[in-house]
Amino acid sequence: MARYTGPRARLCRRLEFPVFESPKFGNIRKNYPPGQQGQGRRRKLSNYGIQLREKQRIKYLYGVLEKQFRNYFKKAVSKKGPTGHNLLIILESRLDNTVYRLGLAPTRSSARQLVNHGHFLVNNHKVNIPSYQLSSGDIIQVRDKSKKLELFQESMRSVQGDNPRPWLTLDKAKLSGIFDSVPERDEIEEPVEEQLVVELYSK
Repeated sequence: MARYTGPRARLCRRLEFPVFESPKFGNIRKNYPPGQQGQGRRRKLSNYGIQLREKQRIKYLYGVLEKQFRNYFKKAVSKKGPTGHNLLIILESRLDNTVYRLGLAPTRSSARQLVNHGHFLVNNHKVNIPSYQLSSGDIIQVRDKSKKLELFQESMRSVQGDNPRPWLTLDKAKLSGIFDSVPERDEIEEPVEEQLVVELYSK
């Protein structure tokens, strides 16, 4: 399973964005970039730099690498509707992201690991591919053998309410959820500007 394994705090500072859900990386803003050579003023980004930074933010936020992200963009272009919205729908429809959105894992990286270790069923079939694309009506549930794990119990205690996202339905008692439908753009609360990515790839 390919994933980013480099320094996380430095990456957050460089992107000026908390791309990892851990509270350790919440306060990332400083008046200079990371590294020994970063003690001077921050340079003003060009339009290209702003577009590239936004792509990096989205890519690391959802935990995908460059080739996979580019393939997702190609799929988004081929679908009907706004390309940027299509891209976010594809990313939100990943199994690991949905496990995170349901509250069954505290972060996307932990959700990716749990899926990879085979703790989840989709429509009663074991799926251990984090990038698995969900469709409307798909049922995601923790395997019976895994329900006693303390991580899942802690995750459910931290979830407020019974419906973590408008496009999802959660059953805390059964440790399961339903991917009811693809989300609308205004339902996705991540502060990203996907149109900048569209402009970047359109050059």
